[in-house]
Amino acid sequence: MFSCVRWLQPFLALLSSTLLTWGYNCPSSCLCPDHHTVDCTGQGLTRLPDSIPLDVRRLLLSNNWIPRIPSDFLVLYSDLVYLDLRNNTLTKLEPGTLSTSSRLVYLDLGSNNLTEIPSGTFGESRSLIKLRLGNNPYLNMVSKDAFVGLTSLRELELESNALSGLDVEVLSQLPSLRVIRLEGNPWVCNCNFAKLFLWLLENRHKLPTGLEGLECSLPGDVQQVPLSVLSEDSFRQCRGLLTLTDYLIVIFSGICISVAAIIASFFLASTIHCFQRLKSKRTDEEEAED
Repeated sequence: MFSCVRWLQPFLALLSSTLLTWGYNCPSSCLCPDHHTVDCTGQGLTRLPDSIPLDVRRLLLSNNWIPRIPSDFLVLYSDLVYLDLRNNTLTKLEPGTLSTSSRLVYLDLGSNNLTEIPSGTFGESRSLIKLRLGNNPYLNMVSKDAFVGLTSLRELELESNALSGLDVEVLSQLPSLRVIRLEGNPWVCNCNFAKLFLWLLENRHKLPTGLEGLECSLPGDVQQVPLSVLSEDSFRQCRGLLTLTDYLIVIFSGICISVAAIIASFFLASTIHCFQRLKSKRTDEEEAED
């Protein structure tokens, strides 16, 4: 009998393993090394795989041909902490796609075809620590409020994109930022770049390659200049220039002053007119009495 039990042990182990595999729904063409990891790297996928386990924590989808992420994709995967979508064909992120990723810690969107990062793209993914957006050759716009709410973000990669400028408020809204990569972009050293340059001077310790790894071109000149040879004085001609916001404030103030002057003139004219009528009436009454 004992020999029968020993003979049955391998069979029972195989059966148990098979049942566990059936119980864990791993997408076809993907590997699932454990119950919380789905690895679909380099499978030639043209869309997100079906039947992804709801309790997945690590989802690896790099080196495929995935063009988009549905806006409701992450709603069901509340346990997801690691998402790798590197080297696909993503052109944009649907609004709200990442707003429900409350536990996401690592997100890689590098080496895609993204063109811009609009406001509110990441909702308030307060757990996000590392965000990779580098090597998107058409990415030329990052909105001022693109990273609002990413209070835990420590590493941000924006290298080798098509950025010629960047609003400094994009970075100043990241209180936990420790590492920022900006090299390999076609920066233009104009007055719009001045504030970003001052921020880089103060935060050069956050740049892995320092200022030496960053270059910019002067307006109308294709020659690249290392930022390390520039200083605050290089932008001194920008100190007296007004920004668009400044111009709008001046225009609005001028309009308000003009309206106030018109109203004041109207009331003054009305007061004078009333006074003259009152004086004329009194004169007529005095003449009538005489």
